[in-house]
Amino acid sequence: MKTEKIYSAGIDIGTSTTKMVVSRFLLKNVAGVTHVPRIEIIEKTVLHQSPIIKTPFLNKDMIDMKKIEEFIFQQYQLAQIAPTDISTGAIIITGESATKENAREVVHTIADGAGHFLVATAGPDLEGIIAAKGAGTLQQSKNSAKVIANIDIGGGTANIAVMQFGEVIGTCTLHVGGRLIEFQDGKIQSISLPLLRLMEKWPQPLVVGDAADDARVSQCVEEMVKILSMILHGQCQDEGHPLLLGHLPNWYKPVDAIVFSGGVASCIYEHDCTQRQYDDIGEKLAKMLLQHEQLQSFLWLQPKETARATVTGAGTQTTDISGATIQVDADVLPLKNVPVFNCHMDASIDFHTTVKTAVERADDLFAIQDNRSPFALYFSELPYLSFQDVHALCQAILQHLATKCAKDIPIIIVIQSDYAKIIGQTIQAIDPTVPILCIDQIKVDTGDYIDIGEVLPSGVVPVVVKTLAFHSK
Repeated sequence: MKTEKIYSAGIDIGTSTTKMVVSRFLLKNVAGVTHVPRIEIIEKTVLHQSPIIKTPFLNKDMIDMKKIEEFIFQQYQLAQIAPTDISTGAIIITGESATKENAREVVHTIADGAGHFLVATAGPDLEGIIAAKGAGTLQQSKNSAKVIANIDIGGGTANIAVMQFGEVIGTCTLHVGGRLIEFQDGKIQSISLPLLRLMEKWPQPLVVGDAADDARVSQCVEEMVKILSMILHGQCQDEGHPLLLGHLPNWYKPVDAIVFSGGVASCIYEHDCTQRQYDDIGEKLAKMLLQHEQLQSFLWLQPKETARATVTGAGTQTTDISGATIQVDADVLPLKNVPVFNCHMDASIDFHTTVKTAVERADDLFAIQDNRSPFALYFSELPYLSFQDVHALCQAILQHLATKCAKDIPIIIVIQSDYAKIIGQTIQAIDPTVPILCIDQIKVDTGDYIDIGEVLPSGVVPVVVKTLAFHSK
């Protein structure tokens, strides 16, 4: 196989800024002539990086979707790429922007109109992982036994992803960011809700109209840096802390090294905040992070990207390529937002019981008002399968899923090992009327969502694994 070109876009709508990248991927069969084909992305090239613009808002609760769409299509023109040329990529809404009233509408509308297969994503854990990929930290961790935390600090949140040996082992998100206090004409113009909660026990909390150089502003920033340090040192067990967004840290190993990315990181590493045309606490936050004594106990590593880490990750690091040994009904593609249920296989468990239980549990999880939505069964840790085993597994799948299928709801099977084609073909041999999507060499888990693109000339499909969680204020 010669190389095959596909184009990807990444769009990040953040609390403070919005930016976009357009990239080109080269695909190639890296297996030998006599081996099962294995298509991989062998090269990723960023073709165009947009300027970093202020995220446009109609008011404090509504994102200006029209202005964002205009910005995106302007970037396509500058990149000399048509939206219809885009085969994969992601639009991600991050930080405080994900709490706005029209956040869900914005990402889905833009994802539908700004590319042939551009997926909509949200959720603080995913943001942290994508930023860690875009900053180069995940790649860096592949060659090290050190436990490395990537802290992506934007306008509204600090998204922490902790990794070792190239695997994410935990995440946590904090209300720590440069826009949590904003100024105008030397006075405080706005204070975010999490900081108002933080100051509830203070004898004299800050209020709008106080001086920008009030000592209590520095006290707020010190509290942000303190909670970040405590989280990284494993010293915070307060689930109700006003600066915690979602769950407590869920990694189980002590952190050895830290990397900062995001807009605030450009002040940390480059000591240059001239690009930050924002009247807020971002620069003060960067300085306090640099000076904080407890944070100096970690090894500090350099990121490849700072302000553009999330958008680079969204545009270049979110796409997987399925195996070439797949069986897909092309008429039902592309499919978006398909929830995944992990059907854990064990050599000692019979297929009928395992599949039946998984389908019942998945139906309970994903059905909407008694109407079945498409979901994918992920067969993890499949044992060696003989021909008889394959046939028995396929009969179990058909027995428990075929009755729930319709023309637009195929059987969707995801497998980590190279069994997709034989399982897909066996299902179709038993019942040719059932639409089937059976893909392999993809790793997912219960709670993930997958988007599956149209079949590429090489016979593979692009797959994006993500979460869809629009958090509240």
